[in-house]
Amino acid sequence: MLVYPNAKINLGLNIVSRRTDGYHNLQTVFYPLQMSDILEITFPEDQSSQYIWRSTGNNIDAAPDDNICIRALQALRSVRQLPCVGLHLHKIIPTGAGLGGGSADGAFVLKHINALLHLGLTDDELRRLAATIGADCAFFIDDKPAFAQGIGDELTLIDMHLQGRKIVLVKPDIHVSTKEAYAGITPREPETDLRDIVGRPVEQWRDVLRNDFEPTVFSRHPEIAAIKEKLYDNGALYASMSGSGSAVFGIFDTFPDIQFHGCTTWRGTMQY
Repeated sequence: MLVYPNAKINLGLNIVSRRTDGYHNLQTVFYPLQMSDILEITFPEDQSSQYIWRSTGNNIDAAPDDNICIRALQALRSVRQLPCVGLHLHKIIPTGAGLGGGSADGAFVLKHINALLHLGLTDDELRRLAATIGADCAFFIDDKPAFAQGIGDELTLIDMHLQGRKIVLVKPDIHVSTKEAYAGITPREPETDLRDIVGRPVEQWRDVLRNDFEPTVFSRHPEIAAIKEKLYDNGALYASMSGSGSAVFGIFDTFPDIQFHGCTTWRGTMQY
């Protein structure tokens, strides 16, 4: 079976407080995109191993046992008996971009093997299992716009009004590590609830919908800040870095005539 784990963007991102476990509480709105990896799930007759793993496309900098797809498979195996599973991931979503591609891959392993083998796990059970393998993974079980709190695993589905808008996503050849993005963060409570902001017309977002990672990342990588400004200069209604970066997106009424040299660029139509 072929499935298509998709990317997400963050509409706003506030770092609220530091947790005793070393992580941070955040608030953000996750929004799914149609950009996707390709994942093939099979059940080989050879039962001499627990899994057969193959990856193509963009390089994945992890040993198989450390890959989130295999960790998802093993998490599923901890609660259900499984046969040998074959996984072939063709990686398209850029890594180190704040697009959640790895989290999507892991979540799609969970929910589609659950469905294919009739394991009977509910969506709530899948979300709890997903949260053990990655902070953003739980979002991709429902894969619909959601307000996220905690470390990104406390989710509330929300109505959005962006359907038909155009999005341009730009990924420069820069990797921003999570550690680097958090280096300059001072946690604080947001002045306005993100749900209130994204409920307004998108034309009103520019001055009130913020990503707390941008000041640190932009100061270290002015090329990323320049991409955001170029999107605005070419008519974006709203532009922002996604997650901890380095991808930047702009939302438009119509696709702009714009190019970014040396970057991966993706264009799509928003669905919600």
